[in-house]
Amino acid sequence: MEKQLIVKNLIELPNAATTILKDIGEHKVVAFFGKMGVGKTTLIKVLCQQMGVEDVVSSPTFALVNEYLSSDGESVFHFDFYRIESIEEVFDIGYEEYIYSGHYCFIEWPEMIVELLPETFVYLSIEENDNGTRVINYKVPD
Repeated sequence: MEKQLIVKNLIELPNAATTILKDIGEHKVVAFFGKMGVGKTTLIKVLCQQMGVEDVVSSPTFALVNEYLSSDGESVFHFDFYRIESIEEVFDIGYEEYIYSGHYCFIEWPEMIVELLPETFVYLSIEENDNGTRVINYKVPD
């Protein structure tokens, strides 16, 4: 399934997040593509809020991964691979254990580790229009 959402402002983001979570269903690995500052982290924050995460959600730029707990006690992993210098860094954090854990894994800058992405993952891209609206395109595997 492929879908496109247009988000005009931050007020519309919770509805978009609810739609995305419903649409991705049982697929737990979501790769977020988009330019710096387009809103990847902001969308992940709202997705986490919709799942009942009460922790402060922030980009794990230097830690590479943050773990949050949803309201039902499930782990949510948030990756940011912008600053990695080698694939070995990804293996050093135990990436495979996270990705194949069955928990949500939200990945910023997946293009840095594309060869490590699982066979099936949700591809999500965000683009900003000149008027400030965001276009969110995502593709959910069959």
